[in-house]
Amino acid sequence: MAVTLNALGLYAVALVLTAAFAAQLLLHELPCPLCLLQRLQFAALAVGPILNVRFGPRPSHYALSLFAAAAGFAFSTRQVLLHIMPGDAGYGTALLGYHYYTLALIGFAVAIVLIAAILLFDRQFERDGAEMQPVAPRLFATMAVWLVIALTALNVASTLLECGFGACADNPVDYELLKRGA
Repeated sequence: MAVTLNALGLYAVALVLTAAFAAQLLLHELPCPLCLLQRLQFAALAVGPILNVRFGPRPSHYALSLFAAAAGFAFSTRQVLLHIMPGDAGYGTALLGYHYYTLALIGFAVAIVLIAAILLFDRQFERDGAEMQPVAPRLFATMAVWLVIALTALNVASTLLECGFGACADNPVDYELLKRGA
């Protein structure tokens, strides 16, 4: 059951990464540096579930995800506070009436609560003498792992295209590496 819940968590992370990537490609909204940090934290949030799928649930795996969620919460809070003044239009378009960074803040808060809640179920950590033995994940969980890895790789590649090998622009308007080649 724990592996299935972790796989569902991975699919949720994949949905977030897909939505952010779709906004970038379809709406031509390049992510700002804080947006990129939030994407990175969503990808880091997936590390715990990936380890849980591969090796079985461990409190330390969940702790890695909690740290990523806390950092993502801090980054998205920073961006919300940058645009909280009346009359500030915010950065990027809104989805469901909220900017992506506000939705990220909500997502990280939900992740923190859900991870804390799943840690309350001690039976998932009981093993009959097997310490860190690999588990055989089902296809559902394996596909979730590879989906998150692929989306993370695509986001890394697009970030490299956007920022090049230097600092990212505060308000990016084009892909730095593609601009150089033209």
